[in-house]
Amino acid sequence: EENGHQSKRLKRDADEEDAEDQNKKSPKRKIVLLMAYSGKGYHGMQRNVGSSQFKTIEDDLVSALVQSGCIPENHGEDMKKMSFQRCARTDKGVSAAGQIVSLKVRLIDDILEKINNHLPSHIRILGLKRVTGGFNSKNKCDARTYSYMLPTFAFAHKDHEVQEEVFRLDKETLSKVNKLLACYKGTHNFHNFTSQKGPKDPSAKRYIMEMYCGEPFVRENIEFAVIKVKGQSFMMHQIRKMIGLVIAVVKGYAPESIVERSWGEEKVDVPKAPGLGLVLERVHFEKYNRRFGNDGLHEPLEWTEEEEKIAVFKEQYIYPTIINTEREEKSMVNWLSTLPIHDFNSSAVESQANNKTSKNSSDVEGSDDDDDDSD
Repeated sequence: EENGHQSKRLKRDADEEDAEDQNKKSPKRKIVLLMAYSGKGYHGMQRNVGSSQFKTIEDDLVSALVQSGCIPENHGEDMKKMSFQRCARTDKGVSAAGQIVSLKVRLIDDILEKINNHLPSHIRILGLKRVTGGFNSKNKCDARTYSYMLPTFAFAHKDHEVQEEVFRLDKETLSKVNKLLACYKGTHNFHNFTSQKGPKDPSAKRYIMEMYCGEPFVRENIEFAVIKVKGQSFMMHQIRKMIGLVIAVVKGYAPESIVERSWGEEKVDVPKAPGLGLVLERVHFEKYNRRFGNDGLHEPLEWTEEEEKIAVFKEQYIYPTIINTEREEKSMVNWLSTLPIHDFNSSAVESQANNKTSKNSSDVEGSDDDDDDSD
């Protein structure tokens, strides 16, 4: 009997040593993962612990991390234990081609392949890099680039141009769009481009580095164009409202002067373009790269080798979702029909009733939010 107990104890000790050896072979390290995902059908990126009916991208990611053996199960339940941080908190329906998350994981063999095996095909981990122990993907990020893909008939003039899918954007209109988008460059007070921020709130001031619309292209008989915007950080709905206001001006509903007026203290009724079409393209870590990118231990957080994988993912999962959803649900068409309701001349608060109407017309919520202001 004594021998039996002894052999059980020896076996238990041996098992524990094996587990320890396994953990020694795969030590916990701080890393970043480069993620791409199609956000349709998800209630955004950020996990909502305790509300499982609202599925998020992080729910699927954490489940894959646990199943692949990168993190223990209790770290999946309490994400602080693995120092998890996402770079941008994309909202309902919004996609990403270059989201970055930082976390501590066990560096197991074939780690990317193992995580991806437990993820649906419309969520992919495309790259991994080691980072410094104190790295936080949200705090260390010094700029974000978003794109917004929209059908070009959004720029058709309301009075004398065809409003349907047969519309094609001419060079003159594209040039006007780009002239208006360029006005946003620099630091401005964007209190009119988000909710719950007053004109005196210092956090409403945001710095935009570039904003432009690219050449149009045709997909499935509809002409689309992509607007790119790079900024330090964005508040909730800011990008969609910046684009919504430019559309209102180009269509002839609002005067050009409204853009500059919207940065003043008065309340301006700024329409919010649909969430469909908004994509987090990439996040920038220029300061971190300068300091640690060539220290001999860490790589710069740039993803040139992954560019092709990112492009393939967008073609396979992001663009088809935007195009098909636009065709089936007509989110841009429905939203454009609400523009006449907006009062672009007065600065009065009576526009709140109109905002409620346009809220109902755009039920796919988009996000341009990367900081706590957007929670």
